[in-house]
Amino acid sequence: MEMRSTIYEIIKLARTCCLIILLITITAFSLPAQIAAKNYIIKDGKMLIELSKQLDETALDSFIAKFDLYDLDLKQFIKTASPDSLRKLGWNIEKNNRDLFVISKLLRGFDNFNNPADKIIFSEKKASFSELFPSINNTIKYGFNSFRKKSPFHVKDSMVTFFLRNNNKAQKVMLAGSFNDWNPSSLPMNQTDSGWVAQVKLGPGKYWYKFIVDGNWTVDKDNARVENDGMDNDNSVFYKPNFVFRLNGFGNAKKVYLSGSFNNWKPRELQMTRTVSGWQLPLYLAEGTHTYRFVADGRWMADPENKDQLPNEFNDFNSVIRIGIPYIFKLNGYTNAKQVMIAGSFNNWQEHELIMTKTAAGWQLPYTLGAGNYEYRYKVDGKWINGLANTALEFPKEKKRNAYLIIGANYTFRLKGFNTARTVFLAGDFNDWAPGTYAMKQEGDEWILRVHLSAGKHLYKFIVDGKWVIDPGNSLWEQNEFGTGNSVIWFTR
Repeated sequence: MEMRSTIYEIIKLARTCCLIILLITITAFSLPAQIAAKNYIIKDGKMLIELSKQLDETALDSFIAKFDLYDLDLKQFIKTASPDSLRKLGWNIEKNNRDLFVISKLLRGFDNFNNPADKIIFSEKKASFSELFPSINNTIKYGFNSFRKKSPFHVKDSMVTFFLRNNNKAQKVMLAGSFNDWNPSSLPMNQTDSGWVAQVKLGPGKYWYKFIVDGNWTVDKDNARVENDGMDNDNSVFYKPNFVFRLNGFGNAKKVYLSGSFNNWKPRELQMTRTVSGWQLPLYLAEGTHTYRFVADGRWMADPENKDQLPNEFNDFNSVIRIGIPYIFKLNGYTNAKQVMIAGSFNNWQEHELIMTKTAAGWQLPYTLGAGNYEYRYKVDGKWINGLANTALEFPKEKKRNAYLIIGANYTFRLKGFNTARTVFLAGDFNDWAPGTYAMKQEGDEWILRVHLSAGKHLYKFIVDGKWVIDPGNSLWEQNEFGTGNSVIWFTR
């Protein structure tokens, strides 16, 4: 299995490398405007972005999402031609006319890539299949399926039955996806009177797939969920659910929706399906604590059959789903306090929601969390403390004084030297650049801290006795809006 996976990764990587080398060698940023150029490559130690101004909004959105370029606000630049915001982020305008523009940014540490293929892989963010197609990713809080002209795939326990409608004249149909390393020959589908089926054993999470009909790759045209995989391929998306929301009764309702913390309380995104006994909606939910309510013909309500509830800001209650293992928050002391609350990044700092229970030693609260990096505070009889130095804080000021919790640590940051430093902190995009929260521990001749990182690119710096420094042990960095640079790490699970 590992040998076959490696072979297909090599084939796919070789194909991608050849295409990109051809692009760099032949076109060299000379594509005519009518081709609607959209390229992001590395050349001569620079990151280069070339975009046609004739791109439609869908293509532009796809390009921005593909390379996580939201902070550049490229749409505004195309609209106004003002380069100020781009220059503040360290980008230079190489070309800007009515048809297209080219911007560049110096990439430090690029010379350490000895293999040209490594440069291409780096620039295209194709480190591995686990980075391109993670079935479980802490950045994905929820997922739902949207099929038309056919019912959702049948799911029984861990077995999912993929179904391709019609194609009765096809001689052979195969199924390929992220669940089998896109192997085109390992999952044959069986013909039925209404189409083709194949069973795949899957755990909960997000999966990408395609059908291969007589050698021709195609997305599932009955599936509204389609995403680009970063290699200019559109793939169908399927979420293997791990929870089914059910609302019994309400047979006279015209429409019923599910809304919760997982989808930022959008009231009309998750429409439930009518059943014999009421309404239901299968959903994939990441590990953690989720609050929710139903909306029946505009009327909001908690789940009448779920007794697990938490108070909300409207003097009412939200229903609760907990997936995973609870973590027990403990605050020692304060036994004379009348009430202790806790709030943090894990519940969007809802200070009214989590009431702790008094114990002989202090206060505690079990709360289910998935892997991630979290910050929090306690509220003792109306006064906020971080639980570490037990000093009173103003809220929401002094964010740097939050306590932190790391669950599922999978990467160790190391800073060698600085033996005489009194304090060393770590800050990056994984903790919203909080400068005084992630304290590192000195061990021997280095400072270390384990955190949880999602797959992909991350920016970070160290703060040594109050001074921000890039990682001297990492030659890869990029310029920031302050002209002081940020260290860069590409993390693959």
